[in-house]
Amino acid sequence: MPSTPASPTPSACLTAALYLFVDLPDCAALREPLQALCDAQGVRGMLLLAPEGINGTIAGRPEGVQAVLAWLRSDPRLARLQHKEAWGERQPFYRMRVRLKREIVTLGVPGLQPALHAGTYVKPEDWNALIDDPEVVVIDVRNDYEIGIGSFRRAVNPGTRSFTEFPAWVDAERRPGGLLAGQPRVAMFCTGGIRCEKSTALLKSQGFGEVYHLEGGILKYLETVPEDGSRWHGDCFVFDERVSVGHGLVPGHHRLCRSCRMPLGAQELASPLYEAGVSCPHCHGSRTPGQLQALRERERQMRLAAERGQEHIGAKLPSTPPATAPGAAAPRPPSLPVLYSFRRCPYAMRARLALAASGQACELREVVLRDKPAALLAASPKGTVPVLVLPGGGDGEGGDTVIDQSLDIMRWALQRSDPGRWLQPSTGEPLQAMLDLVAACDGTFKQALDRCKYPGRYPGLEAGTPGNAAAWATADGWIAQALESRLATQYWLFGSHATLADMAVAPFVRQFAGIDAARWEAGTWPRTRQWLAGWQALPLFDAVMDKYPAWREGDAPVIFAGA
Repeated sequence: MPSTPASPTPSACLTAALYLFVDLPDCAALREPLQALCDAQGVRGMLLLAPEGINGTIAGRPEGVQAVLAWLRSDPRLARLQHKEAWGERQPFYRMRVRLKREIVTLGVPGLQPALHAGTYVKPEDWNALIDDPEVVVIDVRNDYEIGIGSFRRAVNPGTRSFTEFPAWVDAERRPGGLLAGQPRVAMFCTGGIRCEKSTALLKSQGFGEVYHLEGGILKYLETVPEDGSRWHGDCFVFDERVSVGHGLVPGHHRLCRSCRMPLGAQELASPLYEAGVSCPHCHGSRTPGQLQALRERERQMRLAAERGQEHIGAKLPSTPPATAPGAAAPRPPSLPVLYSFRRCPYAMRARLALAASGQACELREVVLRDKPAALLAASPKGTVPVLVLPGGGDGEGGDTVIDQSLDIMRWALQRSDPGRWLQPSTGEPLQAMLDLVAACDGTFKQALDRCKYPGRYPGLEAGTPGNAAAWATADGWIAQALESRLATQYWLFGSHATLADMAVAPFVRQFAGIDAARWEAGTWPRTRQWLAGWQALPLFDAVMDKYPAWREGDAPVIFAGA
């Protein structure tokens, strides 16, 4: 049952974390009414809907949050939905988003049924006795940066950067000499319990007999177990503006670096390498002077918004100050590149991914392709997105420089800053090998993809004709030969970490997978499916997929920095 403080203050903000694995084949029909209800109640946060259930965190006035929870539970399938509560003095989210996903927590292993095959629940008050047993392997299934600020004594850190890497870690540790060799007793835990539902189901599907997980996750443990009897050390990372919580779910002592998104403790905040909103010991030295200037401008705009009593929503600049003359154009931040983009275009998607990964801020202008703005056509007469306009040639001198090819935008951004080593494959292969794969995607695969997705545009390729069948065969064959074969021995296309090739190709494979979901799931490319799911589960993917209204001349600038 949710916990409620004895006497929350009248101005308190209620945060509710929730999830439930349940069959929701019509989840798409729930999205719009749920979004509308949250907006009407002033509730913010993130809710994910998928055929396998619901997951998310929302916050707002207590009566607003309770209204949303009541609406959800009015659906008989969600009647047993439980949630965890925490109280604070301010709203921890900037906006409300209800999103449709393939999985409510992405593991990338098809066929798992956590609602039926999860491990054995262990109540928080019984957890200490289990993990004190030296014969039990205790596994923290969270990501590496979360574990870095706190965990249980004796817990194993798999060193994963995303949950989709966990199955590969399990496979490696099941081999002779590994931690999981011989199928020992295993105890798993995560923040709220949802990842353990899937990770324990994964082990059970592989024959493990005794698999346990912490009921309610770390948050329930910190809420229930007294600090003087706790086995927990440090803080627990949470995915909202609180950043971390401690025993009793009181806000922790961490802040988030607005440049690299790493949680920062007292020592890091006191470091001379820390500058609020700009850099920290984790990312210091990885930004160009232009990027640092853009980050400082964003931080300045946030301070100005706070002084005016306004909210700085995400990366959008505040409205034009009252001092601006009526009808005057909104002020532009100095010397920022301008990116013309379209959210769903795979070419624009790959460009945004690289810009965000490099930390390169820019002014984003969302384009409606049937009504292209004159400024876009003046910059690039071909009128397609993405287009990146560099003021003063990118160096502050001379006229503007225009880059209107997506791959060129990616390389421009990554050559300025490449903290994720997208240009350095762990396989040791040259950059040209990645570029060759991208060229094949943009050529052979893209041509077949278009014919599969839009057969009516190509005479003689109508659905069901031999020509259309040939297009599908070409697309299928390219995935099998170019992607599935590479992924047979490694998690990403060029080794142990994502590269330019993954980020340039995945948007097109995502588009192909969406043409016929059932056909995609039945295809003979299980590793490619897992790779695509892992890519879509990256925080970076969510960061570049926010929706923006179409840009019009004179609109207030929207600053895009992948945040």
